[in-house]
Amino acid sequence: MKKLINSVDSVVTDALRGVAAAHPSLTVDVENKVITRAGGPTPGKVGLVSGGGSGHEPLHGGFVGYGMLDAACPGEVFTSPVPDQMLLATKAVSGGAGVLHIVKNYTGDVLNFQLAAELADDEDIEVASVVIDDDVAVQDSLYTAGRRGVGATVFVEKIAGALAEEGASLDAVAAVAREVNERSRSFGVALSSCIVPAAGKPTFELGDSEIELGIGIHGEPGRTRGPMRPASELAAVALDAIAADLPLDGELLVMVNGMGGTPLIELYVMYEEVARNIAARGGRIARNLVGNYITSLEMQGFSVTVCGLTDQLTRLWDAPVDTPALRWGR
Repeated sequence: MKKLINSVDSVVTDALRGVAAAHPSLTVDVENKVITRAGGPTPGKVGLVSGGGSGHEPLHGGFVGYGMLDAACPGEVFTSPVPDQMLLATKAVSGGAGVLHIVKNYTGDVLNFQLAAELADDEDIEVASVVIDDDVAVQDSLYTAGRRGVGATVFVEKIAGALAEEGASLDAVAAVAREVNERSRSFGVALSSCIVPAAGKPTFELGDSEIELGIGIHGEPGRTRGPMRPASELAAVALDAIAADLPLDGELLVMVNGMGGTPLIELYVMYEEVARNIAARGGRIARNLVGNYITSLEMQGFSVTVCGLTDQLTRLWDAPVDTPALRWGR
């Protein structure tokens, strides 16, 4: 195993120190593993909190800032943060209008955020929770009951974050977050495994010409394993799976996301094939992202996330955002 680390035990805390050094717009509590916007909560604004295991950067800490999250809780690599972290983050961003928890549908995350919400209620902080479950690859997995939460998390954090900046109520912010989740679907493909530092070996083995279709962001098995094939065929596989659950017509927001080890040149090849395929189905990509937004350490592969847009969702997507990983309009 070759990784740019000091030790297996200090990966997350060392990375958090790096985040603090690189981004003075953030306040990083390294000991408690909580990242918040510098300056404290905004009075009268709904606070947004998300989190999950580390190893998916820039998710979630890279999306803390104006127009997106107010706080993020990173757990150990591929391990849920604990309720105490989530409660600390919730209290840190509570400005009197309530707090929204954005939770990817993994069992540990769901249970721990639920407990944190109950603890926050004991301290008179109103919390609403939205569970993201956009992955169409499998119904249940090693880590979930129901569909996994993956790329739509980025869409939810951006669009709900924009509405919160406008001063909307907790109910309204939670409602738009649920709407984005309901209108979004994802599918991922792995060309290789990743290596969790504590394990020191690949999570799974693929032959030189094998790929995994429908992979999860922790290396969970997908729908099937098969031979490597051209980008055009991989785009068709992903979009066939998505189209079985979500009409690919009208105006769409599309993300072609790298899993951490795929060069950008290949992601642009994939985006062209995705765009061509969607156009042939009668859809129009009105907004897009191409790059690494929700990764799986150094896994090679990609995922596609599609969201059916409305006028309101487009307006909120276009609203200014200023975070380490996503920035426009300011």
